[in-house]
This record gives sequence, structure tokens and C-alpha cells, in this order.
Amino acid sequence: MTKKLNVGLIGYGFMGRTHSNAYRRVNNFFDVPYEPVLQVVCGLVEAEAKAFAEKWGYKSYTTDWHKVVEDENIDVVEICVPNNLHAEIAIAAAKAGKAIVCEKPLALNVAQAEEMVKVVEEAGVPNLVSFNYRRVPAVTLAKQLIDEGRLGKIFHYRANFLQDWTISKEVPQGGMATWRLDVKAAGSGVTGDLLAHCIDTAMWHNGPITDVCAMTETFVKERMHAETGKVEPVGIDDACTFICHYDNGSLGNFESSRYARGHKALYTFEINGEKASIAWDLHDLHRLSYFDHGDDSIVRGWRSIHVTDSDMPYMDKWWVPGLQIGYEHSFVHQAAEFLQNLAEGKSTSPDFREALATQYVCDAVLTSAKNKKWETVKKP
Repeated sequence: MTKKLNVGLIGYGFMGRTHSNAYRRVNNFFDVPYEPVLQVVCGLVEAEAKAFAEKWGYKSYTTDWHKVVEDENIDVVEICVPNNLHAEIAIAAAKAGKAIVCEKPLALNVAQAEEMVKVVEEAGVPNLVSFNYRRVPAVTLAKQLIDEGRLGKIFHYRANFLQDWTISKEVPQGGMATWRLDVKAAGSGVTGDLLAHCIDTAMWHNGPITDVCAMTETFVKERMHAETGKVEPVGIDDACTFICHYDNGSLGNFESSRYARGHKALYTFEINGEKASIAWDLHDLHRLSYFDHGDDSIVRGWRSIHVTDSDMPYMDKWWVPGLQIGYEHSFVHQAAEFLQNLAEGKSTSPDFREALATQYVCDAVLTSAKNKKWETVKKP
């Protein structure tokens, strides 16, 4: 028998949909101790919140997030709003004794992130930050291969995340649709939005990053603000490139841009080790490329592993071998692990403290780009 777990969602945009879909699907495929009950959704526009609630099956809606946090019936607060709102909501939810799932990056800046970690740990509430790419089966399989020692000593970890949706100077900043271009709402541009994913996955795979050397660029210096109608300076980074050292002695290089024409969401990584290399591409998210130097020379070469067999991460819960799954399933996997760990009293990774480590790297990257020198990464 599963127990009911009442969910309150704050934010009904893109991420609100992914989280809602995960909770609606998780019990169909995973035997977890809890059955999520979509109790209330909160959003800025009442008519839109009402429509979202009706479409996704939430029992009620509100435009005041305080009502979600203060509701004694709510067990889990899902934070899917712009970055500048994460800290206030998470801190209030922790003090109210709620479990918390927060979208990435953890906060607007390091100061907020540190305060969030302090409060949730003092409150002792379960907490998770939604770095969903960890739970793509091929990405999880890469972690498994690394941990098994198949790559041997790691020498290089490179990653990029490229988009092209902000090239036009007519794209505004601010507002509900384009808050990611407003530094007051986002905190940073591609560094916190896209590279945060790459950094989290990289440190999960390859351990802590110790220092960084970065450069950033804002190609369009001024944009109209969607809320004020005025042309205002742009404070976020449109592109970022950085190199780094890992604690294990390996080297890293990262690139992200929203000005890479032809790319909507090109997220790739490649890891080169003493014995083998692996590579992954979000566009073929169900495949993992693998090169094993131990193969006989006459057959040595890159192989493409179709990550669909039942002995591969998560795949025993889905279809028959050869039939792949997609982006949205990473959130279902996240929900399943969170619910299972919640019942067992275990932490689900990455928690707020792990996400703080990623925030420290992002902060060091932006500081390095500003000061034009190497920066040491602070450790949680």
C-alpha cells in the first residue's frame, strides 16, 4: 500500500510541466512507497494557474506562494520559479518543515545558496536540487563505468551547452518568458542556466573542480525590458568559456553560448581516461559512445552503446530492449529516487549542499572572467 504525499507546486512554466508530468507518471512505472497527490499549484496569473491546475490535475490553485508553504496538508514544496525567488521560498518551506525540490541553479548567488543550505540543514528537511541530466540512463551509465574503473586515470573532461535563441537584439529581457536574460531575476546568463548543468554532471563524474580561468561576453549590450518597456543594459553573460583543474589532477574545459546558430540544445561531454574514453550527446541522449584501448587493434574503435537493455540504469522500468526513452523520463527517475529515499529517510543527490558546490564553481567562473585571472573554487 502506498502512502499519499501531498505536493505543492510553485511555478507553472516549462519546469512546472516537467515536474508535474513526473509525479503523474512515477507510480505507473516505479514501485515507490508514496503516491504523489497534486494538491495545489501557484502562479502569478490567476487564470493561467487555474488552467494549469485543470490540465494537470491539481486540486486547487493560488497566486500566493505563502499559502502553499503554510498549508499544513502540503508535504513537498516544488520550486519552479525564477532564480531570485528560490531562496525566500525554500527558507520559508524549510522552516515550515516541508520537504523541498528546487530547480537549478540553487540560488541567485552564493550568499543566498549558503543561507539556504544552513536553514534546510538546521531544519533537517529532505531537499533536492533538480539537475535532471544525471538521471538520463546513458549519463548514469557513464558514471557507472567511471566508478568501475573502466576508464582508469582520468586526464580530460570537456563539455559544452550551446543554444541560439537570443541572437536577435529584438528579444526582450525580463518578464515571465525571458526572465533568463534579466540579471536581477537570473543572477547570471549561460553560466548559471546552462553551464551549471555541465558543472554538476562533471563533478558527479569526475570529482571536485579546484580552480578556474574564464572569459565571458555579452554580445547585445542593451535590450528592452518586457515589464518596463524601457531599453536597459543587459547584465547577464551570453557566452562563457572556461578551463579548470580537478582535484584528481585532470583538466577540464567548458563552453556555453546562446549565440551558436544552428544549436537549440547541444549538450555534450567527453571524458578521456588512461584505458578508455566515453562521450555523450543530448541530441542522441539514449546513446553512449565508448572507446576501449584494451580491444584488439584490428577491432579497436569507437562503439555506440544503445542504452535500452534492462540491465542498464532505469531501463528495466520501461519498455523492451531497443525502445528508447526521452528527456521527460529523467524527471520521472528523479521523482522515483526522491520518493524512495524519502520513505527510507535517506538524502537524494544532489541535495542543497552539493548544489552549493556547483554554485561556488559558477561564482568563481564569473569572478575569473571579471578579474581576468585564475580563481580558486571555494569548497562547501
